[in-house]
Amino acid sequence: MANYGFCHLSQVAVRSNTSHHSEMVNQLLFGETFEILDSLNPWMLIRGTQDKYEGFIEEKQFLPIDNEEWNKLSGEIVYHPAEIVDFLTDVENQQQLLIVLGSNLPGLINGGFSVADRKYLFQGNIYITTKRSLRYQVLETAKKYLGAPYLWGGRSPFGIDSSGLVQVVFKIHAINLPRDAAYQAQVGETIHLIDEALPGDLAFFDDSEGKIVHVGILMENSRIIHASGEVRIDKMDHHGIFNTRLGKYTHQLRLIKRILTD
Repeated sequence: MANYGFCHLSQVAVRSNTSHHSEMVNQLLFGETFEILDSLNPWMLIRGTQDKYEGFIEEKQFLPIDNEEWNKLSGEIVYHPAEIVDFLTDVENQQQLLIVLGSNLPGLINGGFSVADRKYLFQGNIYITTKRSLRYQVLETAKKYLGAPYLWGGRSPFGIDSSGLVQVVFKIHAINLPRDAAYQAQVGETIHLIDEALPGDLAFFDDSEGKIVHVGILMENSRIIHASGEVRIDKMDHHGIFNTRLGKYTHQLRLIKRILTD
């Protein structure tokens, strides 16, 4: 059994147990890697390379890689497609693969890269570093997900949850965050007053038992972008999120954290 795996499909469900009927707790996107912890044929218990999140995927839905290939991929510069959806070409099979925003393109050079014995071509646009504030860039990326339906465990424009949105948006800008909101809330600097918050800061919300259950990215003009029913922009104050369509507060503010420093 290989020690590591590479997600060679557009997106793969990571489940809580060894069944397609079990809860989807996460998604792998193309280009992401993981460690294989155990084999329960035909399911594999995996741990994500970036966020250490664990769950089960089926052995038919990933490309096994050895330690040498995993080390190579871990050292590559990772690029990301700039469009909501784009295409890769598998050179050997001359087969096109749809990939989504947030996918990884490891070691992309002159429109191509390879993983193990597979070669890929990518002719689309990639995210590039600009002189604009990283806060501005993060918000512009988050807005690309507007209208994406809420999906528990989702991380793609076709279905995403609140912490998945935050994690993928920040990943695109080379900032790795944990998968779940409760763990994301442990990262960064605490901002004690909402008046001191800046666009790009993260706001966390709790339930009646005090458990952090939701997260969003603060915007200018007392607004927040978050996944609730769909990725949307709502009003925000010291009480929490006010949904104008519903005419009520939907989430109670717990704390604000600053990840971005510029």
